[in-house]
Amino acid sequence: MNRAHFVGGYRVIGALLIIAALVYNIAVKWDEPAFQLTNFFSFFTVLSNLFAAVVLLLAARVPVESQIVEVLRGATVVYMVTTGLVYAALLADANVQAVPFSNWVLHRIMPLVIALDWLLVPPRKRLALRRTSLWLLFPLVYVTYTLVRGLFTDWYPYPFLNPDEPGGYGQVAVMSLMITMLFVALTLVTTWSARRTTVGPVDNDRLDAEAI
Repeated sequence: MNRAHFVGGYRVIGALLIIAALVYNIAVKWDEPAFQLTNFFSFFTVLSNLFAAVVLLLAARVPVESQIVEVLRGATVVYMVTTGLVYAALLADANVQAVPFSNWVLHRIMPLVIALDWLLVPPRKRLALRRTSLWLLFPLVYVTYTLVRGLFTDWYPYPFLNPDEPGGYGQVAVMSLMITMLFVALTLVTTWSARRTTVGPVDNDRLDAEAI
């Protein structure tokens, strides 16, 4: 087995593991009165892992990553590492809609796998910060969606995004700002790491031609 087959193989396995964890979680929780599928798919953890599964499958089919795939891989690193860090710091003891197997896969195993994949198979081209800064759009849209949806459903996926918790919207604003700073830091670190592990100047012509 050559290196390309090994990398493609573990990426497919990782994607299938994510899908298995999500399906298993839904199956276990399905008959519980409090479980709602729309709420389940409103967790950042679920959305970031679904995105990671898609990108892993896409990257597994592209032996030499295109610029688009590299940008998507970088976004996956930022989202998944944030998922793992926030879970470890704020949610490990919280009552979330996930069973133990799914918790381990979605919050611990796959963030580590995604980070290692980025380090072991670094981008072949440097990433321009003006492109990678777009990674921040999804978290901002997610927070907006969560707060607006919560006004109508009176349900929030995480305690730190729930204005009904002590501290109200002020606490939500503080926590959102802190997590945004984490996203920004991870975006800068991921972009920098791509620059450190590639050779040659940023290929702006290719970036413009293949920009997302």
